[in-house]
Amino acid sequence: MIRATADDGAQVSRQLPEWFQQEIDRVAMEQGLTGSDAYLEQWSWGEAEEREGDVATVLDAVEAELVSRHSG
Repeated sequence: MIRATADDGAQVSRQLPEWFQQEIDRVAMEQGLTGSDAYLEQWSWGEAEEREGDVATVLDAVEAELVSRHSG
């Protein structure tokens, strides 16, 4: 999930594509982390970044960056 905060303070979240979650789960299984607290302990929010544009544009850009970095 990715999250952006609008100028008015409203937070907007977006789920990443299903294949992205499946890949996270696949790697977790390889590492023996499924069904355990260790799996959830791996999740964290990254540092907040200032981005130009409205929330939808920012979410589109962040999603595209993550997908590009982790696809293939």
